[in-house]
Amino acid sequence: MAENSEKMEKPKHFIQLKIDKDLETKKYDQVYTRFPPEPNGYLHIGHAKSICLNFGLKSQYNGKTNLRFDDTNPETEKQEYIDSIKEDVKWLGFEWDQECYSSSYFQKLYDIAISMIERGMAYVCHMTPEQTKEYRGTLTEPGKNSPFRDRSVEENLVEFEKMKNGEYNEGVCVLRAKIDMAAPNMNMRDPIMYRVKKTAHPKTGTEWCIYPMYDYTHGLSDSFEGITHSLCTLEFADHRPLYDWYLKAAEVSHFPEQTEFSRLNLDHTVMSKRRLIQLVEEGHVDSWDDPRMLTISGMRRRGFTPKSIRNFCDRIGITKKDNIISMSTLEHAIREDLDEIAERRMAVTNPLKVTITNFPEDEEVDVSAPKHPKKDLGERNFKFTKELYIEHDDFMMDPPKKFFRLGPGRMVRLRNAYVIQCDEVIQDENGKPIELKCSYIKETFGGVTPEGMKKVKGIIHWVSAKYAKPIEVRIYDRLFAHPNPVAAEDGFLSTLNPESKQLMRTAFIEQGVDGVKPGDCYQFERLGFFTADPDTTPEKAVFNRTVTLKDTWAKVSSRN
Repeated sequence: MAENSEKMEKPKHFIQLKIDKDLETKKYDQVYTRFPPEPNGYLHIGHAKSICLNFGLKSQYNGKTNLRFDDTNPETEKQEYIDSIKEDVKWLGFEWDQECYSSSYFQKLYDIAISMIERGMAYVCHMTPEQTKEYRGTLTEPGKNSPFRDRSVEENLVEFEKMKNGEYNEGVCVLRAKIDMAAPNMNMRDPIMYRVKKTAHPKTGTEWCIYPMYDYTHGLSDSFEGITHSLCTLEFADHRPLYDWYLKAAEVSHFPEQTEFSRLNLDHTVMSKRRLIQLVEEGHVDSWDDPRMLTISGMRRRGFTPKSIRNFCDRIGITKKDNIISMSTLEHAIREDLDEIAERRMAVTNPLKVTITNFPEDEEVDVSAPKHPKKDLGERNFKFTKELYIEHDDFMMDPPKKFFRLGPGRMVRLRNAYVIQCDEVIQDENGKPIELKCSYIKETFGGVTPEGMKKVKGIIHWVSAKYAKPIEVRIYDRLFAHPNPVAAEDGFLSTLNPESKQLMRTAFIEQGVDGVKPGDCYQFERLGFFTADPDTTPEKAVFNRTVTLKDTWAKVSSRN
């Protein structure tokens, strides 16, 4: 079990307090939770909150946690999603006690449904979906009983058997629980228990053509597995009476208890699986693991660490009140972690050539710098040569007053090396600078300012044109420019950030960065934290910007 790095003891949240009481009163002997995703998409950061909660309670109380796939809808569920979910949970640092599937209980659930029919608690309804909606009533008006509600037990058993045998097409009929069509809680108005779906299932194949509904399946699955604390988000609070009703109707021996907590709402993103699927299928992103997506796989590819996600989930806490968390909080968590573990290197993503005119042609100067300023990881060594690359953004033809980088006739210090002065600018036919002719001051090496020389304010990074290694850099930013994309007047897709991905295919990194493997991370000095992408090859490393060194969206967020 992965441990949270933060040592300060936090006050217990309301679920922990409830568990303390349950254990003290001997309501349960051991804490048993579950993480129950539906395998109809990839996990995202919202799921990470639930994962950390359920598995965190397992660790805290020396309990157990199951990974259960609520696979009751074969139309949307795939083995691909099952595999990805298992990989993501393990990557976050957690191990489950049992791997379970709701589909494993299909026969048991069917038998309970038969028992409920025999006891007059369920009936087969042949109303059309439109009629069912009409009969359901509204929040202020009671519903009406289905004309099929008073069928005999024998007739219902026959009809349900026909459903099971595939004699009815989808939408023709359903099995409904017989509760109360006048109940104030709409979920209690004779909810559907089974529907016909003639679709092969990832686990059971074509064995079944009727599938149980989530509300019917979920609580009973909890009971079958011995779950004590069934934790779900607030939108399921109105389903809790139905959860309890099914447990009583099924006459189970073990009663789990449902408790709700607030879901994770994060600005500048969407977390609805329906919208995430739309982003992928319509090509607005490259894939489920696109580094702009806040899927766990996308975050992993971008360079987020398991520790940073666990720490983020710990910081935002568990409450009963919905609120919106700033993306800056998530970015701070990864920035904080990478600052501790990422070695420093210099890289130039948009190179501008610099020729040091007074530096000897065949001369090279050894330069060294610490691999990490806070840790004793040794030095990195590279060469200063006649031809260099700097960032295009570190030069301006007509710089403003407070621009302390390079411009015509201006001086700047090259990090860990010399002060240089721009003497000549070579431009292309469009007036774009393509090379700077500069002179260096030999006595300024290593940060020295000679007596009588005015101190140079600007310090920029550089790489040797002769020894630098070519790399590809992918600059990722927030996928949505609007803090609440789903509230946008023209729809969430209208708020896509056109600058969320930039490819820098002719970038360079300082010499000595060899054998880069996917997942290796560095701080590119002055630029941000970068992580090697799976597209990395022995011939050329590909780096994704994980996060900037500072919160560049702070002013944008304050304006919004």
